[in-house]
Amino acid sequence: MFQSLRNPNFKLFWFGQMVSLPGSWMQTIGLSWLVLKISNRPDILGLVTLLQFLPILLFALVGGVVADRVPKRKFLLFTQSVATVQAFALGLLVSFGVINLWEIYVLSLIGGLNAAFDNPTRQAFVVEMVGREDVANAVALNSGLFNAARIVGPAIGGWIIANPHIGIAGTFYLNGVSYAAAIGALLAMNPRHFHATGAPPRGRMAAQVLEGWRYCFSLPATAIIIILMAVIGTFGYNFTVSLPLLAKYALGLGPKGFGYLTAAMGLGSLFGAAYLARIAVPTRRLLLTGLGAFTIILGLISLSGNFYLTFGLLVALGFAGLLGTATGNTLLQIDTPDELRGRVMSIYFLLLAGSTPIGGYLTGILARYYQIRPTLSMESAVCLIGIVWSVYYYRSRKLYIKDRQASRTRVGGRRLGSGATTTAPPDSTRRAADDPSLAPLPEKVAALGKPLDPEEQTQAGELNELKNRDERKEMPESIGE
Repeated sequence: MFQSLRNPNFKLFWFGQMVSLPGSWMQTIGLSWLVLKISNRPDILGLVTLLQFLPILLFALVGGVVADRVPKRKFLLFTQSVATVQAFALGLLVSFGVINLWEIYVLSLIGGLNAAFDNPTRQAFVVEMVGREDVANAVALNSGLFNAARIVGPAIGGWIIANPHIGIAGTFYLNGVSYAAAIGALLAMNPRHFHATGAPPRGRMAAQVLEGWRYCFSLPATAIIIILMAVIGTFGYNFTVSLPLLAKYALGLGPKGFGYLTAAMGLGSLFGAAYLARIAVPTRRLLLTGLGAFTIILGLISLSGNFYLTFGLLVALGFAGLLGTATGNTLLQIDTPDELRGRVMSIYFLLLAGSTPIGGYLTGILARYYQIRPTLSMESAVCLIGIVWSVYYYRSRKLYIKDRQASRTRVGGRRLGSGATTTAPPDSTRRAADDPSLAPLPEKVAALGKPLDPEEQTQAGELNELKNRDERKEMPESIGE
């Protein structure tokens, strides 16, 4: 369950994040409560969320290109240092009583711009630390850590805000201090233990961004993840706006209650991460199941007026949401060639988090005029439409039928349902020997000694079909070409 921690650099990274991430969650609820305290307006909270995530919407794809080009450890040292300065700036402004909305707007923009470059780099850095064989486990452990921090951070942050001797400024100071662990872990890493990922790509930035998009939509199995993240990210994952509004206006809670609601989602996500850590290779079916359950539970939360019922539903929501989003993350990490990973993960981050400027601001506006519960009902309905369409797409492209047929397939050249055997084209095999990122997915899984899942067999056929087409046309060997 913890095999990725055998990599010394990832172990340092993981324990550094263990200290840093709770501080980030403290700042998240501290900033939300500060905005409501100053303005007492849901739409202003939505505006601050828009400013936090707008740079991600605008620059995440550029951040992905940068992540594919730069030394990732050194670049993360820079972005983590910027986040430290931003946290202390917020704390000092609150401590001296000179904080105004315009200063929150500016610092939110700075934080969002930093995240647009930091997050794709951290996502792409995982494979460099653990290698392809442990990436699924590393993603699950990172998700578990992130959501464990979502339990601890908000609970502590709510107590700090409610304490008259510390107050909101304390959440910002503690976050600034917590970055020391993340920076120290990056400094302590040994570059000799990094896994080779090939030479960084060169060329025009616009062309490289387009190549990332082209790869994402070159295969139905990849396209369905991208489409789902766009819908769920825009209309479902707006918790920086919806949770404080739910706590204050629907349930009549204070900062402690708000912290408990945020922690409830983290608790459920932690359970989801523990479940995923035991799965060798997640599947598209798990992706659809997790996000479908997430949508239904979100609708149930909109009907709840009881704190304890809402708490339990948020635990379930966190579990289902983690299953869907982390499964999508893992599938993209495994399928994507090394030279495209930063760009593809930046698209994933853009659609899941960068769409929040639209969804968060829309949530704030709707909540001002229709209250938060009807707003959540409407957003749940939109997410459900996206899920139903995705299931239709999944079946209409005959992926479901292929999966059923592939369930009779076994690794090692054993029989398919039609009597054929699974072999890779000779050129593909030679290319995979030189560059593991070009190996068909079943070869990757077989090389790891893991059982072949029906989902991977389907993706392998699509990958081989594209590669064979490229060879006939004598085009470059990149899948995205």
